[in-house]
Formats: sequence, C-alpha cells, structure tokens
Amino acid sequence: MLATAFILGLLGSLHCVGMCGPIAFLLPVNRKNNFVKITQIFIYHAARIMAYAVLGLIFGLIGKSLNLFGFQQQISIAIGVLMILVILIPQKTFNKYNFSKPLYKLISKVKTALGVQLKKRTADTFFTIGFLNGFLPCGLVYMAIFGAIAAGSLTQGMLYMIAFGAGTIPLMTTAIYLGNFLNTQIRQKIQKAIPVFVVIIGILFILRGLGLGIHHISPKPITNQADIEHHH
Repeated sequence: MLATAFILGLLGSLHCVGMCGPIAFLLPVNRKNNFVKITQIFIYHAARIMAYAVLGLIFGLIGKSLNLFGFQQQISIAIGVLMILVILIPQKTFNKYNFSKPLYKLISKVKTALGVQLKKRTADTFFTIGFLNGFLPCGLVYMAIFGAIAAGSLTQGMLYMIAFGAGTIPLMTTAIYLGNFLNTQIRQKIQKAIPVFVVIIGILFILRGLGLGIHHISPKPITNQADIEHHH
C-alpha cells in the first residue's frame, strides 16, 4: 500500500504545483550558490514531510484505536468507498456542506505565518515554510490521510504519509528550479488521471478489507492463534 501513497504523491504533486506551486516559486532560495540552494530545498522538503509524518501519526493512532475494536476490515472498506464517493460526488455538493469552515481560521493563520516567513531569509525559514506548507488543506493530502487511517497503526500511518510526501518531492523541486514549467494541456491530462487513480486506490482498500485471500492485495484476516503463528 505504500506504493499507492508514493504514486498518489507523485501524481498529486502535479496538482500541488498548481496549488502549492506559488509557495515553491516564492521560496527565498539562494540563487547564486548552488550548494546553499540545494541545502535550503532539502530543509524545505524535510520539514514538509515531517508535517505529513505528524499527520500520519495522528491519523494512524485513530486507525489503531478503531482496530482495537476489531474494525480494521470495515474501516478499510469504508475508506475505499469514501475515496470513490469523493470522486463521484460533484464539487458543488461538497461546497454546500463545507466541512473545513472551522479550519479556515487556523488555515488563515498558517497562511499569514507563511507570508511572513517568505519575506525572511534565515536558515530556519525553510524549515518553517515547509512545515506550515504540509498543513495547508489539499484534497490529495486528505486522500493520503484516509490511507493513513486505514493503515491501522502509528508506524504504518506515518510511513504512508511519508511515502506520499516523498512522491511529491521530484516535481516540487522542479517547480523551485524552473518556476511554472507545466503547460495547461499536460495539467489537464493529469487532473483527469488523478480521479481515476484515487478510485483505483479506493478499490484496493475495499479489496483489502474484504480479506479474499489474494496475496498482498487482499490477505485473509488473522483470526486465530494458529494463523498468527503461521504469519510469524
């Protein structure tokens, strides 16, 4: 499942370049010294992934507590269904029930803090920008969070979000170096590909929850002691 997180990050970063791209273009990197520039970009990405890892830990914990009640398979199926529904339900319907209203105050604070940091050029600036950037709302980050809940443990949840973050690195780095490098046609094609991929991930989560005994994709649930010993 970690591979799906990485691909989601990779595909998503094309969408991210549109969303968080302006932050990447505005990063106050040192344009004269290449080594300093690479170090600054590295700190920015490391901090962004650290923010994702924190989210992975939080939502992995939620997944773990649901698991303790024996809901792991139901959670996996529910999350798969949710992912598919998010893609199928028109955007207008979502806008009617705006779930992130309470978050807006917090988000505007994050954005203000980002604006302040983008004007500075100190060493910790890149860390702060990256870390705050990781908490900006983004549909694909929400999808990855779903995955972290379904992962069902702290470490798996964290790894899922780290894999997602790692997937976003190649294109975000290219954006920092080249500015706005994607033409509209390529972007449109990618925007069409993302929902298809999210539906595929949703189906994978449903299959995993069904426990059909398909190796890696839908392993049988571990029910008794003999099974547990066999798995170890």
